[in-house]
Amino acid sequence: MTTIIISSGIGLVVGIILMIGYSKAGLNKNQQKAQQILREAETEADARVKEAVLDGKTQAHELRVEAEKDIKERKQQVTELENKLLRREDNLNFRDEALNQKERQVTEELNKVTKKLTTLDEKEKQLQEQIDKQIIVLENVAKMSSQEAKDQLFAAVEKKIEHETIAYIKDREEDAKATANEKAQEIISLAIERMAQQETQERTVSVVALPGEEMKGRIIGREGRNIRCFEQATGVELNIDDTPDLITITCFNPVRREVARLALEHLIRDGRIQPGRIEEVVKKYQTEIDLEIQKAGEDAVFKLGIGKIDREIVKLIGTLKYRYSYGQNGLQHSMEVAYIAGALAAELGLNQQIAKRAGLLHDVGKALNIEQDGSHVELGYKFCKKHGEKDIVLNAIQSHHGDVEARFLTSHLVIAADTISAARPGARKESTQAYIDRLENLEKIAKDYEGVQQAFAIQAGREIRVLVNPETVDDISCVKIARDIREQIEEQLTYPGQIKVNVIREIRAQEIAR
Repeated sequence: MTTIIISSGIGLVVGIILMIGYSKAGLNKNQQKAQQILREAETEADARVKEAVLDGKTQAHELRVEAEKDIKERKQQVTELENKLLRREDNLNFRDEALNQKERQVTEELNKVTKKLTTLDEKEKQLQEQIDKQIIVLENVAKMSSQEAKDQLFAAVEKKIEHETIAYIKDREEDAKATANEKAQEIISLAIERMAQQETQERTVSVVALPGEEMKGRIIGREGRNIRCFEQATGVELNIDDTPDLITITCFNPVRREVARLALEHLIRDGRIQPGRIEEVVKKYQTEIDLEIQKAGEDAVFKLGIGKIDREIVKLIGTLKYRYSYGQNGLQHSMEVAYIAGALAAELGLNQQIAKRAGLLHDVGKALNIEQDGSHVELGYKFCKKHGEKDIVLNAIQSHHGDVEARFLTSHLVIAADTISAARPGARKESTQAYIDRLENLEKIAKDYEGVQQAFAIQAGREIRVLVNPETVDDISCVKIARDIREQIEEQLTYPGQIKVNVIREIRAQEIAR
């Protein structure tokens, strides 16, 4: 047993010794490999360092060459600039010398002129003394002062020139009238055509022209069935017998009147006038007008940029296109009020969109009061409240005529904008009293002239006829009176369009044979 244990121990010791020997052998081998790797790394590092040094020297050389080139170019530029500055300095010196020379010349000329002026003053003084002596001699001979002679001469020359000028102007005007008559007729025709729509869209009446009298019978129809069908379909009244070649459409509702006008014009062009065709055409134009009304309202809202508005309110806004108040179009007036109110709000730092909205809707009730009882203020307020408008807009509608107190600053802006739009020159037709005053002022201006016997303002103040005394006023003076009256009217009166001034000089010879 003891022998086994000793043998095992000896074997263990021998094994450990062998293992230690193998380990030392392997360690020596690894150390050799590591040294080999270190030598190779040092060799490679030396090679790379040499390569980097070589590259650095190459780049440094290139940079040095480029820097020397840049310095050379800059030196050349500096040299060129120095040369330019030297040349400019030479030019300036030359100009300075030239200016100095010119200054000396001007000074010499000025001295000469001063001497000449002094001499002229002395001669003028001597000449004036001689003239005064001659005037005294002439006054003694003529027994008239120089001022009296001057006034008499000027009066004679003025009278002569005045008659010659008036005669010349009269000849030129006659030539112009002879050559411009055709052009004037063309211009007047165009003006009438352009104003036709505004003139026919009055409060209650529209007019349709007929191609001939026989068309009236076709419109009336057998036993009046066509005209009854038309009036029933459109809700208007046709007046056929009042004027030749014209049919007057009467109705307080401007939309119905416009539908009737368009439908009647279409039927006249088409020639097929019968109850079935009448109903078809009226329905067609009713649809077109409804679409046009809706589009007009939408365009107004879009142009003003006031956001979304209820469709029913938009339709009422479009209806204002066919509504007139004192000759002013309702839609144009409402948009004008909206623009003005928006501008005022912008200046005051208020909500511009709300101000425009209130301005556009302030008269919307005028599209309702044609067929409903109540003022346009009350009807517009109720309708907008029903369709969800804000209190600030509702108060502006209620208060724009002072029926209700204005509780918001925007309401005051709408009131101001409404007044500005209605009161500006040309916005509305003049009142009866203003019309009468204008006629009286026309006649008064004409009667103030010497030689005028009578003056009559006719054609609603578009023409004034002046009758002069033929014994005291000649033909040339008639032209002058007409021109003077025209100038005074233009200076003193305010009127739309133009006013024709006619001065009439007439001599009647009368004898009685017995």
